[in-house]
Amino acid sequence: METLLQNQVTEAIAMTLEKVSETGQLPIGTIPSPMVEPPKRPEWGDFSCNIAMTLASIVRQSPLKVAEVLASNLREQFPKLFERIDIAPPGFLNLTLHPMRWIEVLRTIEHHGASYGTSHIGKGKRIVLEFVSANPTGPLHVGHGRGAALGQAMASLLTASGFTVSREFYINDAGRQLQLLGRSVNARYRELLGKESSFPEDGYHGDYIKTLAETVVQTHSERLLERLPEEAEAVCAQVASQILLDRIKEDLASFGVNFETWFSEATLHSKGLVQLTLEELQERDLVKEEDGALWFRATQFGDEKNRVVKKQDGTYTYLAADMAYHRDKLARGFDTLINIWGADHHGYIPRMVATVQAFGHAKESLRVVLVQMVSLLRGTQKIEMSKRAGEFVTLREVVEEVGSDAAKFFFLMRRADTHLDFDLELAKQQSSDNPVYYVQYAHARLASMFRVAQERHVPLPAIQDVDPSLLLAAEELGLIKSLAQYPFILEGSATSLEPHRMTFYLQELAAQLHAYYNKHRVLPLSDNVMDAATGSQDRLVETNGNGLNPGNRSNNDSLTPAVTAARLALLRQVQTVLRNGLTLLGISSPEKM
Repeated sequence: METLLQNQVTEAIAMTLEKVSETGQLPIGTIPSPMVEPPKRPEWGDFSCNIAMTLASIVRQSPLKVAEVLASNLREQFPKLFERIDIAPPGFLNLTLHPMRWIEVLRTIEHHGASYGTSHIGKGKRIVLEFVSANPTGPLHVGHGRGAALGQAMASLLTASGFTVSREFYINDAGRQLQLLGRSVNARYRELLGKESSFPEDGYHGDYIKTLAETVVQTHSERLLERLPEEAEAVCAQVASQILLDRIKEDLASFGVNFETWFSEATLHSKGLVQLTLEELQERDLVKEEDGALWFRATQFGDEKNRVVKKQDGTYTYLAADMAYHRDKLARGFDTLINIWGADHHGYIPRMVATVQAFGHAKESLRVVLVQMVSLLRGTQKIEMSKRAGEFVTLREVVEEVGSDAAKFFFLMRRADTHLDFDLELAKQQSSDNPVYYVQYAHARLASMFRVAQERHVPLPAIQDVDPSLLLAAEELGLIKSLAQYPFILEGSATSLEPHRMTFYLQELAAQLHAYYNKHRVLPLSDNVMDAATGSQDRLVETNGNGLNPGNRSNNDSLTPAVTAARLALLRQVQTVLRNGLTLLGISSPEKM
């Protein structure tokens, strides 16, 4: 996407290209579209363009010479747009705008409000985003929580970028894991009734299995003792998995994560969709029979070997059901399938990429995000966990201890494919060391300032009603330029499927806000308000020693009513962007802390 200012710079360069072509300064011929983007380092200017290097071979001149011609014409044609134009080897145009131009960013934010930063780059393309998809064989653990936070944030970011997103939970309610659950619960059920039982060696442990067995006793009394073991195990599996699935839904809902579709794996079998999938592949000559089994010709689509989809005993493999599931997604008309999987599924990706191609779709129609494990810490001490042994910390326990906001922010602070250390003690701290508190406090600090202003009858004007020339301090321009980056951050986070970019951005913006606030007074001092800019909130926090005290703001500031008005108008836009970013991540924007 391009912002308003970026559009203006792009148009200025395009007009300059036409001029130098028409005047013969550069024999361009067909004029290419210039690419304008923010430079990697702020000291290089506000925008950068490599058009001179693109043109060099066309006009048969060095990139530096082409850049000099363009820079000279840009300075002459647009003296009110550019404050400075520099040339950097091998031919970059580094463009610095006149400071007053940046005020347009504030007007844009004020005009769009909650929709600032959103775009239509997705053009309504349909995406099905599958995430969490935990087996209903136990409670959600912290690893599931990370996947849930990532999926919900991705869905929001993609929606804000113009895609039509459907969130889907794939219920693994068929296969060996469910059988193990049934055997585990049935063993505990028999124990509770004083009967001999043999607990499966690879079964599920933990107190929750006993609790499930107690429910089976309450609902079925001793009747299951009279049935064949496999029948009793099937009943136990059905009862237990439904209870666990209901709990999963409750935990996700309380975590602020919702799904449009809960898709049951069992329906793929009951509706014959797995068999239909294999028949269609056979018609395409993509399944072959060998040694009494059916094999998917995955190597035709880049997989390292062909894969068994139906065993010699006539049972289907996990892959067969997954292929049927992805075929169903494609049949529902989605343009892109996005799966969030655990990192241990890395080797499974080529099989599913081969699957979507086998059904006539481009391999790019499937995108898989792998999520690394989460280690829980208390300070420097690691909390040991083992799901198989039933020793793990559930998502519910984490949310109850640190809160939903902190849990989400911590889950989203790192790239999904990197290991995450989650410090429970840090997540509870009310200090500048706690990233989510640091960002939320920035929003609350501004809200408090605006309340104090209203109590003291200080106007909160719109940007158009203030003198923009009073907002040209280095820190103010730095804030405005960061606000201008928000649409790029949103788009980049969405298209790359990397919500951590947004958390990093919000931390940086909060840091700028706190630094600005500590240096520049916004509201005049009051006899009965210790710090009028933040009111009672900052007095309380300062007493608690959270590292976010008001600081020693200069009394040399010429704090006229006009300056106060301009700064308040600026900070209202900072608050809007903080709130917009937090909202996309599913995190609240508190008015008080």
